[in-house]
Amino acid sequence: MRKIRVAIAGVGNCASSLIQGLYYYSKKKDGTIGLMHYDICGYEPRDIRIVAAFDIDKRKVGRPVEKAIFSEPNCTKTIEEKIPPTGVSVSMGHILDGVSPHMQDYPPERTFAPSGEKPVDVVKILRENEVEILVNYLPVGSEKAARFYAQCCLESGVSLINCIPVFIASDASWAERFRKKGIPVVGDDVKSQIGATIIHRNLVKLFHDRGVAIDRTYQLNTGGNTDFLNMLNRKRLVSKKISKTEAVQSMLDVPMPPHNIHIGPSDYVPWQNDNKVCFMRIEGRIFGDVPINLEMRLSVEDSPNSAGCMVDAIRCCKVARDRGVGGVLESISAYTMKHPIKQYPDEVARVMVEEFIRGDRER
Repeated sequence: MRKIRVAIAGVGNCASSLIQGLYYYSKKKDGTIGLMHYDICGYEPRDIRIVAAFDIDKRKVGRPVEKAIFSEPNCTKTIEEKIPPTGVSVSMGHILDGVSPHMQDYPPERTFAPSGEKPVDVVKILRENEVEILVNYLPVGSEKAARFYAQCCLESGVSLINCIPVFIASDASWAERFRKKGIPVVGDDVKSQIGATIIHRNLVKLFHDRGVAIDRTYQLNTGGNTDFLNMLNRKRLVSKKISKTEAVQSMLDVPMPPHNIHIGPSDYVPWQNDNKVCFMRIEGRIFGDVPINLEMRLSVEDSPNSAGCMVDAIRCCKVARDRGVGGVLESISAYTMKHPIKQYPDEVARVMVEEFIRGDRER
């Protein structure tokens, strides 16, 4: 089958894990471990090919993608040390609001080192490389930059998978623009395979389904990668907190009062690198108004955790393109994103994805 031609905006830890994982699974005869689907309509992970990449860091721009993914400040665990030559060099992207000013206060090995090169013509590169899908891995809070790349997708006929909490696929006006162009779009804000949000959602649903009155809950996350450093600027967290909070609130018939629910990144701990630690607490009342409290700690490597969802999102997006389906793909968005255009319980979203793969569901 034809390879799935993918471009990446933001060659950070998530891109590194995804690209390493594609090569890792290309060597596996039985690739079921770590994947939700090994085969989607004939497409395996090995069929995803990176044909273009954009970044703004001088340690990555101009370098081969297979080298750039190991450049600072990337710090995720290594899955594959040696990636075969891709023939793809990282192009200079458009900075816009992609770098928060406070990042200048930290050592360059922990943050961005912007290149002085002139930004490329993104639409031209997408067309020349026959890109089918653009994966947006820009930093949280990159509102202008995310919309810039979304517009480039519309102009070039390329699908967008929006992995950050800038609301594009879940925004009615953007969704309509992609629908009118007949271009599939997936988003927003990628989930992890087994991450803080999906566990929180399912625990809240379990409490609710078993008749427990939930009074208060929090989810506090710490990490040491560039994403957590970027999010120390709380102004860049507005959409992130909305995304994560709505993902949990959607499991309840009646949302909790805002002052009783707190979900979001808590702090940056440099030595954690790409390891993310989540502290979660749910307080409620069972039979007879008797109190029940749950506390949980989750530790997981952040970037490989999201890559497991991305290999499914990319392949479902390609299947939609093959079928001539445009607009928001509700099923895979609900399954792999925290802020889809419509929230569904995870077990329902999974069934929707299976229906889409079989062809029983359009999107």
